[in-house]
Order: sequence, then structure tokens, then C-alpha cells
Amino acid sequence: MNLIIGVIVGSILGAVAAYFYAFSATRSRVQALVANAEAQAKEVIEAARAQEKKAQERAEELLRQAQEQVSRMLAETTKELKARREQLDKFEQRLVQREQQLDRRMDSIEAKEKKADQKLQVAEEKLKSAEAFEQEALRKLQEIAGMTVEEAQQFLFQKLEDELKEEIGQKIREYEQMFQEEAQKRASEIMVMAMQRLALEKPEDPVISVVQLPNEEIKGRIIGREGRNIRTFERITGVDLIIDDTPEVVVVSSFDPIRREIARRTLEKLIADGRIQPARIEEIYLKEKSAIEEELIQAADSATREVGIREVHPELKRIVGQLKFRTSYGQNVLHHSIEVGIIAGMLASELHLDTQIAKRAGLLHDIGKALDHAIEGSHAVIGADVARKYKENPLVVNAIASHHNEVPQESVYAVLVQVADAISAARPGARRENYAAYIKRVQQLEEIAKSFPGVESAFAVQAGREIRVIVQPEFVGDSEAYSLARDIAKRIEEELVYPGQIKVTVVRETRVAEYAK
Repeated sequence: MNLIIGVIVGSILGAVAAYFYAFSATRSRVQALVANAEAQAKEVIEAARAQEKKAQERAEELLRQAQEQVSRMLAETTKELKARREQLDKFEQRLVQREQQLDRRMDSIEAKEKKADQKLQVAEEKLKSAEAFEQEALRKLQEIAGMTVEEAQQFLFQKLEDELKEEIGQKIREYEQMFQEEAQKRASEIMVMAMQRLALEKPEDPVISVVQLPNEEIKGRIIGREGRNIRTFERITGVDLIIDDTPEVVVVSSFDPIRREIARRTLEKLIADGRIQPARIEEIYLKEKSAIEEELIQAADSATREVGIREVHPELKRIVGQLKFRTSYGQNVLHHSIEVGIIAGMLASELHLDTQIAKRAGLLHDIGKALDHAIEGSHAVIGADVARKYKENPLVVNAIASHHNEVPQESVYAVLVQVADAISAARPGARRENYAAYIKRVQQLEEIAKSFPGVESAFAVQAGREIRVIVQPEFVGDSEAYSLARDIAKRIEEELVYPGQIKVTVVRETRVAEYAK
């Protein structure tokens, strides 16, 4: 019995021990799980706190960047507003100045209108007086002289015509003085401003190319056996080679300036090389021709850069380059065209016009001179056709065609090119005339002036740029002298071709002598 009880007690104690052991193990595992869960929770909390901190820092960074961007945009906007405000202030100042100028012009116009009205009233009064005088004179002439009505009318009309001639001359003088005073100042400013930065070029010799020889023996080598070398040279280059008795000189002659220049350079290279033979002539000719082609493009590029124009057609640019070897009245045409382009651009700038159109028209106005030796027609018409072919602006085409008044001028740019052309051609040292042409022009000037009634004598002075006309004082009055000067100037414009302008000066002098006895 005791054994059973002992076994039971032992079992119970074993069970209790097993329970406590299991409980202890379970508790340890639970504690470990709890500890692990707490550790993981702690890590999660720390990770969440780190993410929150990073998010807060990122938010602060984004906020700082947004503030900086807003500040920068605000500064830029403020700067732009300030610039626009300054620009508006300038526009307002210019508008105020324009309004002031318009006010002054309106005042001047009103004053002129008032003055014209006064003159018109005076003229009407004179006309009424003349009509009354006519009627009174007619009545007296019929009563005293016994004239018929027709005879009296003819006499009075002749008298009135003489009086009106005197008044017309006075009016012409008054209006000319008034317009000259108003226009002279502004015109002078524009012309001076257009020319003040222009560099003057020296004219170049235009007609023939002269090649200097080291000695007379080289002439025989140039000619070659039975003229073989000279015939080959002229056939390949297309020029005439003149070898005469002039010592140590050979003349290259051709209507084509490009061809003449290539031939001149070829001959100089042959002389320097010493090997003058048909094969060598052709070889050097081809090299010089290629060099000239490159030089034409370089000259055209330099001209367009100097004038300040863009996007010129390659073929048109090549034609512009050919003007480097073309002269007119001793003036290099390319240099002249550059001057005209610069002057036309300056004038357009002063008049608030499109300077690019004016510059293009000025530079291209004489391109026809590069082709007029091969194409019939005037260089202005030829140049206009070429510009039209390469799609130039119609305003440019018309300016080229009309710069010698061969076609009507359709825009102010055509007038600017014509004015710039005259400025470049008429400046001192720009052009030269041969002696025969100069003498002929001077004689024609004097003959035109002497053809008018009342002219006693006429003298061309200032190298033909001024004609002084001496009139008979008993036939030409002071007022009639103004009309005579205008008529002579108009006749010169119609009948003569000349560079620049010609001044007409009419001199009337009355000398009275009396002797005291």
C-alpha cells in the first residue's frame, strides 16, 4: 500500500515537476518572443522615426529650394519689370519729344499759312488794283489816243505780263530762300553723318594692264619661234598681247577685266619662271584662273561683311567679286559699290528705314558693270535682271534698275541709292575724266548758257562743276535772274551726263558813270 502511495506521490511529484519544467520552458520561450517582439518593435519605431526625420529634412530641403526659387523668380521678375519700366519711360520721353516736335512744326505751318494768307490778300488787292487800273487806262487810252479795244487790251496785257514776271521772280526767290533755310540744316546733318566714317579710296588705273620686262631679250621668248608662244598665249587667255618698240614693256589688252587680269598674272609668272612654252602657258593659266576664282569669292565675302549684309546668293556673290577688277571713270567699281552700300545704310538709318534693304541695293546697284561687256544693254537694266533672277527683294531690284532714271523709282530706297551713288562718285578724288571728255563737257556747258536770251557771256569754272553766267542788265532784271538760273540748270540736266552736280551762278551788274565838270 505504501508502495502504491509512494508510486502515486512520485508520479504526482513527477507530473508537477514536469509541469513546472514545461511551464518554465514555455515561459522562457514566451519571454524570448516578447523580448524579440519588443526588439523588433523598437527597431520598427526607430526606423519609423528615422524615416520621419528624413521626410522632415526632405520637406525642409524642398521648402528651402522652393523659397530660393521663389526669391529668384521674384528678383528676375522685379528686374524685368524695372527694365520694362525704364523702356516705357524712354518711350514716353520719345513720345513727348515727338509731340513737342509736332507742336513746333504745327506752329511753323500755321505761321506759314498765316503768312501765305497775308500774301494772298496782298496779291488779291494788287489784282483788284490792276483790274481797276486796266479799266481806267482803257478808258483814257480810248479817249486820248483813239485806240481800238483790241489794241488797248494788247497794250495792257503786255504791261501786266511784265509786272507779273517781276512778281513771279520775287516769289520764286522768297520760296527758294524759305525752303533752303528749312531743308539745308537737316540735309547737311544727314549727309555729314552718312559720310563722316567713310574711308576714301584712291582711284585705280582702269584701261590696260602693263607688264614690266626684266630685259628686251624676253620679248623674243614671249613671241616664240614663228610666233608659236604668243599665238598660244592669246588663244588660251583670250586677250591681245601688244609687243611694240616700247622698251621693257608688254601691254595686255581685253574688254573683259577678269580675263585681262588672269592673262597679266600668267605672263608675269611665265617671265619669272623663264620656261615660256605652250604646255607651260596652259598650266600656269589654269592655276591663275583658279586663284582668281577664289579671290573673287574672298573679295565678295569681304565686301558683304564690310557693308553688313547677309545671305547673298553664291552666283550673285561671284558677280560682286568680279567688280574688283572693273573700273569706271578711274574709280574701282567694287570700292564704289561698298561706299554706296555704307552711305545708303547710314541715310536709311537717319530716316528710320530698313537699313538692310538700303545696304543690299547700294552694294548691288552696279553689278551690271561686271557683265555689260558680254551682255547688251545698260548696266542698270542688266543688274536688275540678274538681281531678279536670284530672287532679290523687288525694292532692291527697282533701286538697281532706276539709279540712272532709266525706269521709274518705286520706293524711297531707290532715291537713297541714287543719292548715295552721287555722293560716292562726286567726292574729291573719286573719279577722273579723260582730257577730251572734260573739254567737251566744258564747251557744252558754256554753249547751253549762251543760248539763252540776255546772256552776255558764260564761263565754266571749278573743273566744270560751276557755270558763271554774265547777263546784260538792261535785258535781265534781278528777279528774272532767278528764273534764268533755274532754266539753265534744267537744260543742263536734260542734255548733259556728268558726275555729281553743277552749280549755275547768274551775275547781273549795273554800272553807272557820271562826270562832274
